[in-house]
Amino acid sequence: MGKRIDAIPLWLRRTGIEVLGWTLILVGTAMLVLPGPGLLAIVSGLVVLSVHNAWAKHLVARVKIRAIRIAMKEVQTWPRIVAGAVGGLGVVAAGIVWTAQPAIPRWWTFGAQRWLPGGWGVGVALIASGLIALLLLLYCFRRFRRPRTSSRRRNLEL
Repeated sequence: MGKRIDAIPLWLRRTGIEVLGWTLILVGTAMLVLPGPGLLAIVSGLVVLSVHNAWAKHLVARVKIRAIRIAMKEVQTWPRIVAGAVGGLGVVAAGIVWTAQPAIPRWWTFGAQRWLPGGWGVGVALIASGLIALLLLLYCFRRFRRPRTSSRRRNLEL
């Protein structure tokens, strides 16, 4: 497999990595205001760029440390875990409704062109975003959740 990669000229590999990295960052930036996993795309673009750029490698390290701290904090209490799960399920449900394109309700006053714009593509992006959020929540729960021991249990063990 190494021979196949070596067959591609170095300048072409480097250019391809740059184009892919910056494309992911631009698409991720757009997805911050559009439906989709924007932050995930931006970080993915930084990871791709970090192959050849020290500044991107430094940013990825900082993002990783901060993300781990936030993930550890967010799965330590049940209200936060439940809120994350409800939020992820809500995004999936919105994606399903968006994909189904139900008829415009009578109470909608903004016109037909503003009722669920974007069609099934937006719905699929919402479903994917919600599933990614739920999978990340599950991963963080399994990796970082520390069971709390009650003081009563500790006293009984002593």
